[in-house]
This record gives sequence, structure tokens and C-alpha cells, in this order.
Amino acid sequence: MPLQRRLLPDMKVLQTFELAARHGNFTRAGAELALTQSAVSRHVRDLEEQIGKPLFDRLRGRVVLTQAGAELLPEVQRLLRMAESTMRHATAGAQGQSLLALNAPPTFATRWLMPRLPDFLARHPGLRVDVSTNTGVFDLGSRQCDLALHFGQPLWPGGQCSYLCSEIVVPVAGGALRDLKVARAGELLAQPKLHVTTRATMWGEWFASQGLEAADAQGGHWFDEFALSIEAVRAGLGIALLPRYLIEAELERGELCIVLDAPLSTEQAWYIVAPEGRGDKAAAFADWLLGQVSFRPLVG
Repeated sequence: MPLQRRLLPDMKVLQTFELAARHGNFTRAGAELALTQSAVSRHVRDLEEQIGKPLFDRLRGRVVLTQAGAELLPEVQRLLRMAESTMRHATAGAQGQSLLALNAPPTFATRWLMPRLPDFLARHPGLRVDVSTNTGVFDLGSRQCDLALHFGQPLWPGGQCSYLCSEIVVPVAGGALRDLKVARAGELLAQPKLHVTTRATMWGEWFASQGLEAADAQGGHWFDEFALSIEAVRAGLGIALLPRYLIEAELERGELCIVLDAPLSTEQAWYIVAPEGRGDKAAAFADWLLGQVSFRPLVG
């Protein structure tokens, strides 16, 4: 049964609610929307009356979400993202162009995809891209995402996963350690090591692949993403195991060096994910990605 018109959300009211929640202040929300504080208050009150629950506790000088408001906020943000994406697709179509919505993890998108993307766009001059960097698995349909690049296992609800390539990491140094060269893996046991939190066992696996047991494989500095680890290596804080595809520019400029030619293939891999039943809108991009891996190896 169709939703009654009076229950359909007013996008302006939802936008006002989201900004008020983000700023914790009606006046600052109004300034961003070119509305008065009283207009913001009226929008919020209208939404509260429509829902039948208070969404904010009004305190002196600020507002705080109630439990109902906190539960509503992520759904409102999802609806606003979809509305923005829908308008980008619509305006591209009105201008005789097509829009391809892509998602890739932030470090991969910045360091590998962006330097190559001009080549793809030069081959498809009537195409615009909408690139996002959401991490983890999400609903492709609700984000209107045509293709996602995913590192891990080939599991994505509502998505079809196609193998792109495996990942190989190498021991890398920079800064004061840049000229370090070792003849065998055992010489790295005493060197300061850097770790990525999401790959906590990688050094232990690397030493094991070299026939060594490292008593202190987890000693050293820790970082929660590869981008930080790369900068730490450049600063000379230690040796890190890094995917070569993330440090192509630094290796070419000589800022980083591979201290030992002893690569490790990780258990997980990269996959191209397309929404089930979406057709082949992103097929050309997927084919191009495969070509980039073939001609400019992603793995080493």
C-alpha cells in the first residue's frame, strides 16, 4: 500500500534535522542553510510532531539528540546521501553524459586508482565518475554504487565478486634506514618494525615464510591504516611490510627501498564487486581495471 503523502519525509526538514544534530545548535544549523534559528526550530518541531517523539533535548546554548533522535539520524543521513547521488545521476543524464559511481578503500583510491583514472576517462570522454571511499561492506543499492573495489574474501551481500588480483607485500625502509640492505631475513629480527593494526599477524607470517620464528614479531610501532604506516616508514621509524602498489611513487623517487627481495603473498585478495541485477553499466571500467593489473602489475 503506498505511503500516505503526509508521512513522506520533507527533504528540507530532514536536512535541517541532520545539520542541527551535527552542530548541536539550531543557530549554526540555520546559518549553514540560510535560515533563522526560529525557522530551524519550526522544522524540527514539525518533524517531531510527524514522528510523535521528541528528537532533541533543549539545553542552554545547545541541543542534544534524544534516543529517538539518535536512532533516526543514521537513516536520515542515508536518505540525504541517496538524494544527493540521485541528483548527480540526473544532472549528468540531462547534460548528455553518464555517471559511474565507484567505491574503493581510501589509501587504494588515493595511491593506486587516482594516478590511473585519467587514462580511463580519456577513453570515455562522455563519462563522469562519482568516487567514494567507504570502508567495509555496505549496501550497494542504497549508495547507488555501480562498482566497488574490495579487499578481503569474495563475500558481499547483494554483490557479485570477480577476482582482480592477489596482494604481495615486501619489506620496505625509508628515512635514516633507507640505505639498509640485508642478505637474509634473520637480519631484520633486530630492526624496528612497523605494523598495520588490521594486518596484525603479517610480520609473524613473513618471518614464518622465511623459515624463522620471531619471538617479538609484534614489537614496534602500530598504525591503524597503510597511509600512516607509509609515512612512518618515510620518516625512518622502522621497517614495514607494504604492498608495492601503494608505494610506486616513493620507490620510483628513491624515498623508499625494498630491503630484501622476499615478497609475501597475503591470504586475501582484491575483487571487483558489482550489484546483482544492475546490468553491465560498469563492465568497461571492470575490463579497464583488469587491463591495468595485466600491464602495470598491482601485485608487485
